[in-house]
Amino acid sequence: MNMEKVNSMDFGEFVDVFGNVIERCPLIAAAVWSQRPFSDLEDLEKHFFAFIDALPQSVESSLRGPPCFSALSWCPGGRWEHSLNAVWEGILRCHPDLAGREQQRGTLSAESQREQSGAGLTSLGADERQQLAKLNAQYRARFGFPFVLAARLSDRAAVPGELERRLHSQPAQELRTALGEVKKIGHLRLADLLDADSSRL
Repeated sequence: MNMEKVNSMDFGEFVDVFGNVIERCPLIAAAVWSQRPFSDLEDLEKHFFAFIDALPQSVESSLRGPPCFSALSWCPGGRWEHSLNAVWEGILRCHPDLAGREQQRGTLSAESQREQSGAGLTSLGADERQQLAKLNAQYRARFGFPFVLAARLSDRAAVPGELERRLHSQPAQELRTALGEVKKIGHLRLADLLDADSSRL
């Protein structure tokens, strides 16, 4: 897909195509659509990430924005939070646990399924799955949101160690680390959609 095609998309098509660049947050794609035209992949990506970074300032204006926003679900729970951390944590809560219940139930998004499968997280043994489940639960209890990691840049052997390492982070720092992983995931998904080189992170 080239940028000319992207810039020619109407609202509905753009959200259909780019709505899961940020996991289960189609409203972000909806906001980015209004920033067309985009010069290239880097420019498109910049608008996705700038929206996330500016969320505390943009939430209320988004609620007063185009009526079509009301037709888009934000995340599970369906409403915007108004504090800085709550909004960012809302984005994180849209992500599934790695090798968690959604994977076992077959309810992952197509993108998450491919990413977790590529990292070997869909073929864990019982002991590995139990270990990850325990660590995921500890992480959620400590930080209040799921452990987010760009699985395509990791593998099944590295994930538990990274999870244990981040469990010792301070909450404010971990929030920023997790958002950084959201952006890595978004970068890779955009590169896939535009058939671009995903090596730049």
